[in-house]
Amino acid sequence: MTRRPRVNPEPPPAAPYARGVLFAAAAAGFTAVALGAFAAHGLADRLPADRIAIFETGARYHAYHALALLGAAGLRPPRPRARTAAAACFAAGIVVFSGSLYLLAVTGARWLGAVTPVGGLLFLTGWFALGVSALGRRTTG
Repeated sequence: MTRRPRVNPEPPPAAPYARGVLFAAAAAGFTAVALGAFAAHGLADRLPADRIAIFETGARYHAYHALALLGAAGLRPPRPRARTAAAACFAAGIVVFSGSLYLLAVTGARWLGAVTPVGGLLFLTGWFALGVSALGRRTTG
């Protein structure tokens, strides 16, 4: 007796990594939109234009890297550890880069401008790690 294949097989469950990064991407996307709207509607009359522009830069890079997290959640690259490192760098970069810009814009504390490049380096490291994740032979993970 032979088994007939199922017509609509159930997809395999998402790996814990993918679920965690997908949740992080959703949370980052949500907060990027919420903070962008807050800048446009809640801060526009309270802050000077140059500080609104700083806040909006933070929100823009926040949104870009929320999408990068979303992409990383769906990847099955040959080097999954590099993909994991990329996702961690993107998430940390959002906190450090965008967070420092949000605080700088709201408080005017110029010293926070020295923290922002650290977040930029985290973003760059994340993109580099994502590229590395595509190299080599597929391993488990």
